[in-house]
Amino acid sequence: MVGQGPPYPRTRTRVLAPMQSILLPGFALAVLTFLVWCRLYVERLGQMKRERIHPQAVASSAQMAAKLQDTRAADNFRNLFELPVLFYFAIAVAVQTGQGGALVLGLAWAFVALRVVHSAIHCSYNKVMHRFTVYVLGALCLWALLAVLALRLLQLG
Repeated sequence: MVGQGPPYPRTRTRVLAPMQSILLPGFALAVLTFLVWCRLYVERLGQMKRERIHPQAVASSAQMAAKLQDTRAADNFRNLFELPVLFYFAIAVAVQTGQGGALVLGLAWAFVALRVVHSAIHCSYNKVMHRFTVYVLGALCLWALLAVLALRLLQLG
């Protein structure tokens, strides 16, 4: 039958506004943090169960370092609260000041992609120079993002 349309309901495609798009890298980094957190607790609880380590025996970070051998996921989880704190700040500044756009979004996604690679290296084979190279590249993206936001903010004022 002509003119009646398809026999199934149409789905609406939702396009994000530019300022909403800048939130996506923040959510992506939060998802990465959640995944590393899951890995951390699966590994930590698994080792504690296998080796019959009482929770009180690892009450402090010093005790934990002495008792638990594989701390890669825990170390990476801590790393996700260092530079990324500045990243979340940058995202908030971008949203509050209306500073979306291709450059800001590109730097934000580059930082997130490099943090994913950093976490993959850190939680797996953990070659320090590989991890450090990716860390520096990510940090440079973050510093560039902050510089762009600050310069634009100064121009707005």
